[in-house]
Amino acid sequence: MNVRQYLELTNRRRFLGRVAGGIGAMALGDLLAADTNPLAARKGHFTGKAKSVIFMFMEGGPSQMDLFDPKPGLQKWHGQALPDSFTRDLKLAFIKPSAAVLASPRVFKPHGQSGTQFSDFIPHTASCADDICLVRSMSTEAFNHHPGQLLLFTGSTQIGRPTMGAWTVYGLGSESSNLPGFAVLTSGAGTSGGATNFSSGFLPSTFQGTPLRGSGDPILYLANPPGVSGLTQRAGLDALRDLNEEHHAAVGDMEIASRMASYELAYRMQSAGPELADFSGESRETLDLYGVNDETSRPFATNCLLARRMVERGVRFILLMHASWDDHVQLNRKLKRNCDITDRPTAALLKDLKRRGLLDSTLVVWGGEFGRTPMQEVRNTQEADNAGRDHHPNAYSMWLAGGGIKGGQVIGKTDDLGFNVVEDPMTVHDLQATILNQLGFDHTRLTYRHMGRDFRLTDVHGEVVRKMIA
Repeated sequence: MNVRQYLELTNRRRFLGRVAGGIGAMALGDLLAADTNPLAARKGHFTGKAKSVIFMFMEGGPSQMDLFDPKPGLQKWHGQALPDSFTRDLKLAFIKPSAAVLASPRVFKPHGQSGTQFSDFIPHTASCADDICLVRSMSTEAFNHHPGQLLLFTGSTQIGRPTMGAWTVYGLGSESSNLPGFAVLTSGAGTSGGATNFSSGFLPSTFQGTPLRGSGDPILYLANPPGVSGLTQRAGLDALRDLNEEHHAAVGDMEIASRMASYELAYRMQSAGPELADFSGESRETLDLYGVNDETSRPFATNCLLARRMVERGVRFILLMHASWDDHVQLNRKLKRNCDITDRPTAALLKDLKRRGLLDSTLVVWGGEFGRTPMQEVRNTQEADNAGRDHHPNAYSMWLAGGGIKGGQVIGKTDDLGFNVVEDPMTVHDLQATILNQLGFDHTRLTYRHMGRDFRLTDVHGEVVRKMIA
């Protein structure tokens, strides 16, 4: 090949590359248009009763027998070790099967027309008894925090799978064009699972959760730095878009399209974000209802009010994470502290959604990755009232409300000491299948092909719990 032939060949390649680039840019433009935006609102397999989800994740494992599942039978064994026949097959993280029983000092009373019993630590939540479907028969396969959280949110204990919020937005998109489809709000000490609780896994990164803050700018670096005008920012984004379009045309990587969509969403959020966090239009009665001005409840109350405002603005999935309920010691003091922080705002969120006509279309889920043992854990025998409880995956409680769930009922039953489920067992995958069902999905058909096979949130398990549905 001589120089002239080489130049002719490279010119033809350059021309074809430009043509392909133009076609690719056109396709990418269509991809990012409103009607084909990866976050554009879509329909499920059928019409679901829930349009959005607020998942109130209580990281660490709240003690079910001190909040939701009274066990007076523990009084008989209080301070004593149980026979080996009771504890032989237990999965325990820290204590030994011979640990002494810890009866709960909590007082349970029936509430509402349903007569559901709740602990004296959560009187505000108890006032919503007739809207709550309390599940006392949850179980999970994991007895440590990070695996338990992975299983709850991804359907697997392996890192790298998409989370429940990511699956929801992948399937339904979002009705908000100026806020993330999947938003994350945190309070407390921080979760063991961290970002793996809201990751998109092998789904495009467009569907991952976006952490927001309850004070200041909802998202860090939302405001432009000094000296950068809106016009300058727009010009920079346009130049970046042009470069990304050229790169996408060359390599066809959908992550480039996801990145571009994220940049544009962030630009729109610069106006929508501050408005979202501006409570000046909320009534004093509403702020007091949530406890926004109370020092103890303020962080969680702010997140709950933000969640309601996000639902109003079309956000599809909101994950509220409060940590930590991992009370291995000082159970009575630590449990009361967390209840004082979360109880009032939780009830306020349910009541506020209901009075605004939003509860019917908003599915609210409350619970942790597992429960706590009937036996005590003591780490410092010199300190009074130091007893706590270990991790317990075999039987624990969660509750759901709204979104087509039948409230005012209790599903499932545990044995007299709270060790095992004896009626209407419900696994983590059953919970996931039921949540997806309320959003309008057949959980076996909401799939994504990765590494040569179809994956789904419920793995190869899960049944919709029909008793829960109104």
